[in-house]
Amino acid sequence: MVASYRGLFAMPGVKGFVISGFIGRMPMSMLGLGIVLLVHALTGSFATAGAVAATVSIAYAVAAPLSGRLADRFGQAKVLIPLVLVHGAALVALMLSVEYGAPEWTLYTTGVVVGAAAVSLGSMVRARWSHLLGGSAKLHTAFSFESVADEVIFVAGPALVTGLASAVNSYAGLIVALVSTVAGTIVFALQRRTEPPIRPGGLSGGSPITIPGVALMCGVFLAMGSVFGSVDLITVAFAAEHGSAGLAGVLLASFSAGSLVSGLWYGAHDWKISLRRRFVRSLGVFAAGLAPITLIGNVPLMAVSLFLAGLAISPTVITGYSLTARLVPPRLLTEGMSWISTSVGSGVALGAWVGGHLTDTFGASAAYSFSFGCALLAVAVGIGGSGLLRSPEPAGGRV
Repeated sequence: MVASYRGLFAMPGVKGFVISGFIGRMPMSMLGLGIVLLVHALTGSFATAGAVAATVSIAYAVAAPLSGRLADRFGQAKVLIPLVLVHGAALVALMLSVEYGAPEWTLYTTGVVVGAAAVSLGSMVRARWSHLLGGSAKLHTAFSFESVADEVIFVAGPALVTGLASAVNSYAGLIVALVSTVAGTIVFALQRRTEPPIRPGGLSGGSPITIPGVALMCGVFLAMGSVFGSVDLITVAFAAEHGSAGLAGVLLASFSAGSLVSGLWYGAHDWKISLRRRFVRSLGVFAAGLAPITLIGNVPLMAVSLFLAGLAISPTVITGYSLTARLVPPRLLTEGMSWISTSVGSGVALGAWVGGHLTDTFGASAAYSFSFGCALLAVAVGIGGSGLLRSPEPAGGRV
């Protein structure tokens, strides 16, 4: 299994952008949860905490395709460095607003800037892999590796941010996220050797969202993002309701650990089944795996259940990005990847907002039904429109 991944790093410059990209996007699993923990500690309301986190996610979702298009047109470095500096300054402003009891609207105002300037670094990393590997079979392995890296982040991030919030103070997790994203993104941007070339027509051409298959993919990932956003917030409340608030990060890490394990296994296999069929099947497994969480009222059992539910995440994400890379023209590659990130971000925002209100009204266990319903919606959209995911057969395999 290890041999399948080792060959990826023989190319010059790969280690530099992979390591810095990993550090720079580490906060993607810490930012929303860190904001929820901070705002809830101050207001006592999961609804308010979820609304602020949702504001950040919505702003990110709206802005990510534009930053992707700008990166395609002007190059990643010229876009990433100014954005991440604005993002860092806005996050500091958000924390200061909380610290000094500023009016609630300031949390939403600074949250908009935090989200709008947030960098879709995962899309930038995958765009570099696509540029280096083209349509070769190794691209599947590269995307699998990145999915595993994402899940390592989602295993470690929630535990780290909750641990820092509990052991140090409510701001500590966000401070670590701030340092990581600014430093990692700047170093990543300076890795010019592997940067995709600037392609003419990046701003004047059509948007990837007008491609039917990409639009369908965005619908699926919007529903999946709603699962992620709601599960993150509801699980924090579930742990608190059962007297184990400090274990919220562990529960969320279990969810991501399942995806990490499946990602390693999935990426090491040479699949004969088409990408389209793999995508639809993994969606079905994802929904089935989430069903038990609506029935569990025990923290250890919930950890096991979330681990099993997470097993289908990586295969779905990997095939989703692979299909997107084949559906969009090269000159719009980064923007195409960013639309997936936007869809997930929009779903996370919706999930956090609805999940927060349902948790405050009905309790955590009942609120998990919303997460399961979103998973069923993802399956319905994916199966119903799977015919739109067909594209000309590439050199590296079938679609």
